[in-house]
Parts: sequence; C-alpha cells; structure tokens
Amino acid sequence: MHRCSVTRSIEIVPGDMGDYRKLACYHYRSRELTAYAAVFAMRFGKETVGVIVYTMPSMGLELRNVATGGFFCGLDRATRLSLINRNIRCIGRVVIEPRFRGLGLAVRLVRETMPKMGFGIIEAAAVMGLVNPFFERAGMTAYRAPMPARCVRMLEAFSLVGIEEKELAEPQEVHRKVGRLGEEQRCFIEHQIRGFLQSYGKSRNIKPGPERTRFVLSKLTERPVYYIWFNKQIAFSV
Repeated sequence: MHRCSVTRSIEIVPGDMGDYRKLACYHYRSRELTAYAAVFAMRFGKETVGVIVYTMPSMGLELRNVATGGFFCGLDRATRLSLINRNIRCIGRVVIEPRFRGLGLAVRLVRETMPKMGFGIIEAAAVMGLVNPFFERAGMTAYRAPMPARCVRMLEAFSLVGIEEKELAEPQEVHRKVGRLGEEQRCFIEHQIRGFLQSYGKSRNIKPGPERTRFVLSKLTERPVYYIWFNKQIAFSV
C-alpha cells in the first residue's frame, strides 16, 4: 500500500453510528456508545476506514477545571451544566481500521473535524493517551493526572516479559504475546493480573481470555489523560 496515493484518496465526510459500528471491534473500549453528538467518517472509495464520534460532555472533570482556569467552577449545578453543554463537545471514539494505521489518519481525523463542530472547546479523555498521544499531534493540549501505583506495577510487569507501553493499544496482539510466553513468564504475568484485578469489584473474577486482557489494558491509566482544544474563532457562550 503506497502511503501517498492512499492518503490522497481518503476523504472525511459526515457519518453516522453505522460507520462506528463497522469499526467498533478495533477499539480498546468495549463499552457501547448509546448517545452521540456528531460522527465523521473517513472513506477510501466506498469503504469506511476511520471514524470519529463526538459526544456530549461530562458534568464534572477535575482536569477540565485546571485547563480552563476554573471557568466552569463556582456555579450552581443547573447553570454549570447549561454552560458546559453550550460550549463543549467531547471526542468519544477515534478508530482507524488496522490496515490503514501508521499513515497519520487519526491525527488528520481529529485535526480536521474539531473546527467543524462549531464549539469553543473540544475535549477528550484517553485511557491509552500515554501510549498513543495522537491527540497532542492533532493540536490538543494534554493534562495528566498521576497514575495509580497498581497501574505502574502492571506496566512494569508487562515490560518485564517484553511487552512495552507502545504495544498496549492493541489488546488482541498483547493477548497473543502473553499466550506465547514461556511457562515461568506466563505464571508471573497471570499472578500480576490477578493482583491488579482485585481493585475492580466483580471484574476481579473475569476468566483469562481476550476480554480480560482488553479490560486490564482499559484500566491501566485509572485516571485518563485529559485533552483540550480551544477554538479561537468562537467566543464562549455564557
């Protein structure tokens, strides 16, 4: 696949949740999206090869207050909610079909669609933001909360068996690599995973398999990286 010819042939168009569902299986978060504000799809011919889903913002995000200098603080709940909804949209999912990864398409999808939303702030919270910081390359600013000790220990355990942070964005590949480990390393990582899961209630009893690997990787940064982009062409609505 020739990079230049492929990227020139890809266009970004308004999409719908049907586009997202075609690619949802490739995203590390298994939770279904039930509501959305906008969808944009990347098309290579008639094929959907990428998708970004914008959602409504959450009410309370600690790092949003840091990033905005407390702009949304000190208000009653109804006023704060109204102000947030009028000014912010959130990036809920960005998915690129695996054959088309490594071409910078995720960066392009974020960078080109944020202005199209018509809001003063675009934000995102990425569980795997430390692993694949494409939001920053698209022009967003990152705010990082401290990583819980259990996540640090789990990352170190993966590293000790030869699985580095940059690989953790691909749960299926991580699961395959764990399966190919020698007996001693498999026992070690299994012990570490079971200890890690003790902090997650009923999920501590998830049976070994691809879904457990996906769950572990989705929790590795308990407090996600927060990203924000300010649209300088749009004034806040108060």
